[in-house]
Amino acid sequence: MKPHRVEEELMGKPPWLKQRLPAGFICEEVGTLISNAKVHTVCQEAQCPNIWECFSRKTATFMIMGDRCSRNCRFCAVNHGPNRFPDPEEPLRIAGMVQNLNLDYVVITSVTRDDLPDGGASFFV
Repeated sequence: MKPHRVEEELMGKPPWLKQRLPAGFICEEVGTLISNAKVHTVCQEAQCPNIWECFSRKTATFMIMGDRCSRNCRFCAVNHGPNRFPDPEEPLRIAGMVQNLNLDYVVITSVTRDDLPDGGASFFV
């Protein structure tokens, strides 16, 4: 076993490990507009620690078919439980967000909807 050295403990974290959180107008604008549009992102729902980095780069991962998953996976922070029928206006609101924010990159994913007969496949269509 290697003896513990006080010098190693006092050195602190290496500079490459320390990252400043992006801040500013773009981050706030994206976050506010997403909330106001009543759309969901994995970034927000899964409590992603990199949310502001993505928002500042005009990147978002939208989540369709609501904000609740019908499963309760141990690795995931997305809420689970009973869900309403998917909102038919949700895709239009997401498309509007993409256009309004002039997003450079968008990912669309979904919660798992075992409660729907087709698992939500018709909603994707």
